[in-house]
Amino acid sequence: MWLSQILHLFLLLYSEVTSSSFPSSSSALLCSQDQSSALLQFKQLFSFSEDASSGCDEVGHHSYPKMESWKDATDCCSWDGVTCDSARGDVIGLDLSCSWLYGTIPSNSTLFLLSHLQHLNLALNDFNSSSISSRFGQFASMSYLNLSNSAFSGQVPFEVSQISQLASLDLSIFHLSLETSVVKRLVQNLTKLRDLHLDSINMSSVSLTSFMNLSSSLMSLSLKSCELQGRLPDNIFRLPNLRELNLFGNSELTGIFPLSNWSNPLRFLDLSETAFSGELPKSIGNLKFLRQLVLNGCNFTGSVPASVGNLTQLTLLDISNNHFSGDIPSSLSNLRELSRLDLSNNNLSGPIPVSLSFLKDLTLIDLRQNNFGGEIPDLFPNLPKLKDAYMSDNQLTDLSDNKISGRIPEYKFGTGKYLMFLNLAYNFLSSIELLQWENLRFIDLRANLLQGQLPIPPSLVDFFSISNNSLSGEIPLGICTVSGLSILDISYNNLSGIIPRCLGNLGDSLSVIDLSMNSFQGTIPETLADCTRLNTISFNGNQLEGLLPPALVNCTSLEVLDLGNNKINGSFPYWLEALFELHVLVLRSNRFHGPIGIHNTSGMFFSKLQILDLSHNEFTGLLPSHYFRNMKAMMINDEGKQELEYLGENYFHDMAGSTYYEYTVGVTVKGLETQLLGILTIFTTVDLSSNKFQGEIPKALASLNFLRLLNLSHNSLTGSIPSLLANLSKLESLDLSSNRFVGEIPMQLTSLTFLALLNLSQNHLTGPIPQGKQFATFQNDSYDGNLGLCGFPLSKQCSTDASPLPPPSIFQEDNDSMFASGFGWKTVLIGYGCGLVFGLAVGYVAFKTEKPHWLVRFVEGE
Repeated sequence: MWLSQILHLFLLLYSEVTSSSFPSSSSALLCSQDQSSALLQFKQLFSFSEDASSGCDEVGHHSYPKMESWKDATDCCSWDGVTCDSARGDVIGLDLSCSWLYGTIPSNSTLFLLSHLQHLNLALNDFNSSSISSRFGQFASMSYLNLSNSAFSGQVPFEVSQISQLASLDLSIFHLSLETSVVKRLVQNLTKLRDLHLDSINMSSVSLTSFMNLSSSLMSLSLKSCELQGRLPDNIFRLPNLRELNLFGNSELTGIFPLSNWSNPLRFLDLSETAFSGELPKSIGNLKFLRQLVLNGCNFTGSVPASVGNLTQLTLLDISNNHFSGDIPSSLSNLRELSRLDLSNNNLSGPIPVSLSFLKDLTLIDLRQNNFGGEIPDLFPNLPKLKDAYMSDNQLTDLSDNKISGRIPEYKFGTGKYLMFLNLAYNFLSSIELLQWENLRFIDLRANLLQGQLPIPPSLVDFFSISNNSLSGEIPLGICTVSGLSILDISYNNLSGIIPRCLGNLGDSLSVIDLSMNSFQGTIPETLADCTRLNTISFNGNQLEGLLPPALVNCTSLEVLDLGNNKINGSFPYWLEALFELHVLVLRSNRFHGPIGIHNTSGMFFSKLQILDLSHNEFTGLLPSHYFRNMKAMMINDEGKQELEYLGENYFHDMAGSTYYEYTVGVTVKGLETQLLGILTIFTTVDLSSNKFQGEIPKALASLNFLRLLNLSHNSLTGSIPSLLANLSKLESLDLSSNRFVGEIPMQLTSLTFLALLNLSQNHLTGPIPQGKQFATFQNDSYDGNLGLCGFPLSKQCSTDASPLPPPSIFQEDNDSMFASGFGWKTVLIGYGCGLVFGLAVGYVAFKTEKPHWLVRFVEGE
C-alpha cells in the first residue's frame, strides 16, 4: 500500500517538472506580433554604414549590420541582437552595438514600446549628433544601458536618473553634457549601480559634492576627460566594493588619498593627467589587490613610499611626469608580476638598484629624464622578456643622451633575446662591432663619435639611424639583405663609393633613404625605382653625377626629393610632374640646364609642392609660370589648424607607441643655407636664384598667397616689379637682387606686414622708396646699386614737392595687420630676435600653440 502511494506521488512530481520544462509545441511562447512590428519599425529609422561603427575595430569588437537578419514573418526572438524571456516571450534584451546604424531615435520611436527591456546596448553606432530622448527613462525594468561612443549630443535628460533598477550605465560620449541636478538624482536614485561610466561627458559645471553618496555596491567608476573641477570627495576612495577608478584627463581635478585605514578591493586606479598633488601616502600599500597603478602627469612630490612594494599583484606601475625625488625603493623588487615600469620625467636620483633584475616579467622599463647616476647595473641579461628600455637624459655612464664613451657595452645587454629597441643616440661612442641582438627592430646610434665601417644591422631591423658620426668606407652589400628595412639614415658621415644597386631589393619596405652629406660618387641607381613605397630620397651634399634616372617616376609615394649640391646634369626632369605626392623638390647646386618650358603633361601636377629649390643651376628662358599656376599648397592658408603638422614618417613600435621620423631639408635664409630639422606643412619657399632666367615676373606667381620665402636673385629678369606681389600676404623674405628690374618700387608692397627681409639691390630701380610698416625696418643694403632710388633710409632725398612721410613705428598697424589676425608684438619681436626670415612662422608656432614658453620669457626679458 505504501509503495503504491510513493509511486503515485513520484508520477505527480514528474508530470509537473516535464510540463514546466518542456512545453508542447502547441503552447510554445514566441515573440508577439506587436513586438515584431515595433522592432521592424525601429529598423526603418536607420541606414547601414560600416563607417558608423568604425570605432569597433579599435576596441577589438566585430561589427556587422545585425538588423539585416530582421525579417517579417519570422520569430523576432531568433533575430540577431534580440533576447527574449523564455517564460513569456517578452523582448528583454537588445544588443545592437557595432551594428552600422546611422540615423536618429526620435521620442515617438517604437523602441520605447518594448516596455519589458532589461538590457539595451546601442554603443558604437552613429546617431548623427541627435539628443538622447527623455523616453529612455520609461524603461522601469532596465538593469543595463549602454549608449557609449554613438554620436549623441546635448544634455543628458533628467529622466535617465529615474531608471532605478540600473546596475550598469555607460553614457561615454563626446558632445554630451551633464548638469549638477541630473548627477544628484543619478546618485540618489540608482542605488543598485555597480558600473558607472561617463567618460568624455562635459561636467565642467557639476559640483563634485554631487558624488558624495554613490552606491556602496559600485564596482567600477570611470569619469575620464570630463572637465571635472575642484576636489574629489574623499569617500570615493573608500567605497567598499570599488574595483576600478579611472579619472584620467581631468586637468583641474584635485584630491588627497586617504592617509590611514584605506583598504578596498581596487584592481585598477588611474589618476593620470589630473591635478592631484602632495606626497603619495604609505597607505597606498594597503591596496593589495591592485593590478594597475597609473599616476602619470600629476603633481605628486616627495619620495616613492617603500610600501608600494606591498602591491605584489601589480602588472603596471606608471608614476611618470611628476616631481618624485629620492632613490628608487628597493622594495620594488617584490613586484614579481610587474610587466611595465615607468618612472620617467621625475627628479629621482641615486643608483639604479640591481634588485630590479628580479622582475623577470618586465617587458618595458622607462627611467628617462631623471637624475640617476653611476653605472647601469647588469639588469638586461636577467630580464629575459624585456623589449624596451629607456634611460636617456640622466647622469648615467650608459645609454642615449647620457655620457657613454668608448665601445658599446655589450655585456650590459647580455644575449638580448627579446631586446627590440636600442637607442644610444647623442653620446660619445667611438667604436661598434657587429650588432648581435637578433630580435632588434629599432636602432638609433646617431650623433656619436663612431668610426670605422658602416655596421650591418640585424635581419629584422626596420629603423636604422647612424647619422652624424665619422664612419668611412663604402656601404656594405649585406645591408641589402635586411629585407624589412623601412628607414635608413646614414647621413653626415665620411662614407664614399657608389650607391649599391642592390638597395632596390628593399622595394617592399624602404620608405626613407637619407645618404646626404657624404662623399658618394657615380650615378643614382635606377633600381631604386623598385622601392615603390619610398617617401623620401635625400642625397644632398655628395658627388653624384650623370642623369636623374626617369625610372624614379615609379616611386609614386615620394614626398621629398632632395638632390642638392651634387654634379647631376641634364635638362629639367619633366617626368617629376607625375609624382602627385611631392612636397619638397630640391635640385640646387647641380648642373641642370636649358629652359623649363611647357611639357605635354596634362591635368594637375606639383599641387602639393611647398618647397621648390632650383637655384644655382644653368636654367634659361622664362620663369615656369605653368608650374606656379598648379602649386595649390602655396595658395591655401592652413594656419587655422590648432596643431602644427610636420612632414614625416610614423615608425610604429610595439611597446613604445610610435616614433615620428621628421624629414630634414636645407633652405637658403639671408644668403646662408640652413638645415630645417623638421618641415612644417605651413613652410613654403620658391628659390630659383643664380640661374639664367629672362623675361618678366609672371602674374601667376602672385597667386601663391601662402608663399613665405621668394628668391629670384642673380638672374637676368627684366621689366618692373609687379604690384601684384602684394598678394603674397604671408611673404617673409623677398630677394629680387642682381637682376635688371626698372621703374619704381610698388607702394602696395608696404601691405606685406610679415616681410622681415627685402633685397632689391643691384637693379635699375628709380623713384621714392615706399614708407611705413615693414619698410621702416629695412637698411641701405636692401637698395644698394639702384642709383635712381631716393628717400629713407638712403641719404639721397627725393626731389619732389612733397617730402616722404617720416617712417612710422612698426607697431602702428592697421586693422588688417598681423595684430588683428592673432599676432602680437611678441610675435614680431620673436621674428627679429630669432634672426631668421621665417621668425614670424616661429612666432606663429609660439602663440598659436602656447609654446615654447622659454621663447616668450626671452622676449619679455626674463
